[in-house]
Amino acid sequence: MDTERRLISSGSPFEQSIGYSRAVVMGPWAWVSGTTGYDYETMTISADPAEQAEQALQNISKALGGVGMGLEDVVRVRYLLPRREDAEACFPVFGRWFKGIRPAATMEVVGLLDEAMRIEIEVTAYRPEH
Repeated sequence: MDTERRLISSGSPFEQSIGYSRAVVMGPWAWVSGTTGYDYETMTISADPAEQAEQALQNISKALGGVGMGLEDVVRVRYLLPRREDAEACFPVFGRWFKGIRPAATMEVVGLLDEAMRIEIEVTAYRPEH
């Protein structure tokens, strides 16, 4: 069994300056850090919460893909929103990405680090070793 701890970076400058990894993988498990809607190539973020949710899930998908996993391996998702009223606009995005996967999920209304951030998403993924 592979129990080596692997640290995955998205290239975001936040990871280096704050001291965290986009994802940590050990054996069949991957934990993806809270991921916001920043486009890390341009370091821009949309003002629209649904667009931010879409970008965050793209970022998460890319991180999981880098370790041979995908959203189909997600067993837990946690949605963090600073504004309750933004949740409904994000529901179609969540449904599109997780339809058929249906991980356990929690949604919380919390303060986020930057006013521009309208959503943060973290996931846990599991892929049995073959």
